[in-house]
Amino acid sequence: MNTSQTVQKLTAEWITSENFRRYGQVIFPSSDGKAFDAEDAQLNLQNGTPRFYIMQLQKRGRRFHKITRHLQCTQCLGSLEGKDWLIAVCPPDNDVDIPRLEEIAAFRIPGNCFIKLNQGTWHAGPYFDHEVVDFYNLELADTNVVDHFTHNFLKSHQLEFEMI
Repeated sequence: MNTSQTVQKLTAEWITSENFRRYGQVIFPSSDGKAFDAEDAQLNLQNGTPRFYIMQLQKRGRRFHKITRHLQCTQCLGSLEGKDWLIAVCPPDNDVDIPRLEEIAAFRIPGNCFIKLNQGTWHAGPYFDHEVVDFYNLELADTNVVDHFTHNFLKSHQLEFEMI
């Protein structure tokens, strides 16, 4: 039995609305009083009670081997204090139970915006090099209990990823 593990490098691109479109939206600051439009987060939180909270994460590094998705809601993530961070994503393909290896992408997110993940978008993160980062998170109250589907690449492919 071969138990060797491979580390695949993922180059993290700076996020833009265009390069992140397959996975969700990037929400940048806008003027106060701007009318709601397509540049605002297009949310789906109708399948339960919305939960908006701040999660404090300790130094996470840049490596991962698990990736998760939520099928019942969108999810929004953003850092506080202007700290940049990283996330890996794979487009939602809700007819397939595993993420497509060849479609995993990594993004660097500046601290002046947040992301909205589309329903079913696979994601690993947030990751970062800082000691501690506080993130706000908008999802459903029971997302991590009833709508949390994870794929483990270490088990399926003896594979770990590193965002560079």
